[in-house]
Amino acid sequence: MQSDSSYDVLIIGAGPSGTSAATILAGHGHRVLVLEREKFPRYRVGESLIPFTYQPLERLGLIPKMKASHFQKKYSVSFVQPDGRRSQPFYFHNRYDRDTIAQTWQVLRSEFDQMMVDHARERGVEVREEVEVNRLLTEDGRVVGVEVTEKNGATYELRAPMTLDGSGKEAFAATRQGWRLNDPFLNKVAVWTYYEGSQRESGEDEGATTVAFVPDKGWFWHIPQHNNRVSVGVVADGKYLTRGGVRDLKAIFDREVGENAWIRDHLSAGKQEGPYHITSEFSRHSRYCGSPGLLLLGDALAFLDPVFSSGVMLALKSGVLAGDAVHEALVSGDFNPNRFAEYGATLREGVENMRKLVYAFYNPTFSFKDVIMKYPDMAGEITDCLSGDVNRDYSELWSRIEEFAPLPESLPYGVPLQ
Repeated sequence: MQSDSSYDVLIIGAGPSGTSAATILAGHGHRVLVLEREKFPRYRVGESLIPFTYQPLERLGLIPKMKASHFQKKYSVSFVQPDGRRSQPFYFHNRYDRDTIAQTWQVLRSEFDQMMVDHARERGVEVREEVEVNRLLTEDGRVVGVEVTEKNGATYELRAPMTLDGSGKEAFAATRQGWRLNDPFLNKVAVWTYYEGSQRESGEDEGATTVAFVPDKGWFWHIPQHNNRVSVGVVADGKYLTRGGVRDLKAIFDREVGENAWIRDHLSAGKQEGPYHITSEFSRHSRYCGSPGLLLLGDALAFLDPVFSSGVMLALKSGVLAGDAVHEALVSGDFNPNRFAEYGATLREGVENMRKLVYAFYNPTFSFKDVIMKYPDMAGEITDCLSGDVNRDYSELWSRIEEFAPLPESLPYGVPLQ
């Protein structure tokens, strides 16, 4: 078994968090190796970007490529009642600069993630695909690298001062270390598929995300993409979706389509294509953001319910923050986990702020409209948090919302393990 210790940083996973961290670190002049189990391009769900993805994309140097891409531009979000009544679109340019934050994108993740991998390689990052990470290597309680196996069966060790886990929802390190915590309430199930030719809105609203409600606080996403394709899925409690003993994914999906007039009408103009997908237990968190020699990124640290499409933004943000924090550790030669306390606290604050809005959303009697009717000055605060401006003091907003729905206590996660 060979051992290679010529890298400054090893990164598990070539998704948005891993490649963003790698790009930042390579920009600082470090030698970075990204290890990816799959062969790109590969499928992922999570296609709707929110406005505050702009800053990390700008830092990574990706805005010119995004603007030149064929990804569907997104300017707004709208909400639809079960009877088909659609809200006025919430336009981001009513709150933010039209030429920057206020215009985002609906992406095909296989293409977006490939763009990020290619961009990282252009910046000097080495990416090895179809490489399985078997285990973390530890010495005296410190992670010193990983053992991997290539597609041809070759197994060897890789060593570096820091290992970053960007393995996504799989959460390679947190799962194996026993750090994972389930959210006590956010354990929804999603069933989704794709349509070609589904009806869209016109003009500036063509790329709008639509959240369409079904009974029992369930909802559909309707996300228009390029090439006349639409991602559409339903999210709700598992007991609701499988009521009456229905287990077949197509049968579940088709039944819920009938529960919302707008979804039914828009899909009737298109043709379903490809398989039906399912995933469950959306919200899980790692008790620790890292340990000596190890740091967690993106979904590997915290994976939140998708209702407000925060996943890619949080992944990009965590990668950029981690890249800078690890650079400082490398320069100083100090890898004490305390160095990453601010990193963990920043991500924890962002996730918890978004998590409060998710909890309120799923409360059976709650409506953002009710809050805004009583407290009109809170409309901007709600919009900012939903748009991804999550690292701010929202204590006044939470006190207002708690008049309408209970909010959760913060979960004990995200600190470094000493």
